[in-house]
Amino acid sequence: MKVSDILRVKGGTLFTTTPEDTLADAAQLMAEKDIGSLVVISHGLVVGMLTFREVIQAVVKNGGSFGTTTVYRAMDPGPLTCTMETEMDEVRRMMLDRHARYMPVIDNRMLMGVVSFYDVAKAVVDSQNFENKMLKAYIRDWPEGEDAKPEAENT
Repeated sequence: MKVSDILRVKGGTLFTTTPEDTLADAAQLMAEKDIGSLVVISHGLVVGMLTFREVIQAVVKNGGSFGTTTVYRAMDPGPLTCTMETEMDEVRRMMLDRHARYMPVIDNRMLMGVVSFYDVAKAVVDSQNFENKMLKAYIRDWPEGEDAKPEAENT
C-alpha cells in the first residue's frame, strides 16, 4: 500500500498557515477545524510543520500565553516528508523513528496532503481486516478431498 492509496480514501482537504501568521491564529484554526497540524507554506513551498506539540511548547516557553509569537518561531522547520509513491511500511518506520504524528506528502515540490499516524494505523487495520476476511472465506470454501466423507457420516 502506498501513500497515494491513503490520500485517495482520506480526501484532499488541506489546512495551511504561513510563517508570518500569529501562533494564536494558527491555534484558533486548529481548534475550529479539530485538526492536530498545519503545514507551513511560504511562496508556495512547504517550509515547516506546526502541530499541537509545537503550539504547547511555545505557549509554555512564553509563560502560558501566545503573546505575539509567530508560527515561524514555533514551527518545526525540518518536518519529515514523503511522496505519493512512498510505501506505508516506510512511512510507519519513519514516523516511529522520529516520533512524528504528521507527515506532509510532497510531489514535485507541491503539497499533495498530510498523512497522520492515525491514517497509517487505520490503513494497517483495514488491510488486516480485509486479509482476515479473505482467509476465512478461503478456509470456509476449502475443497474437500475425494476420500473425505461428509461430516454426518464420520460420526
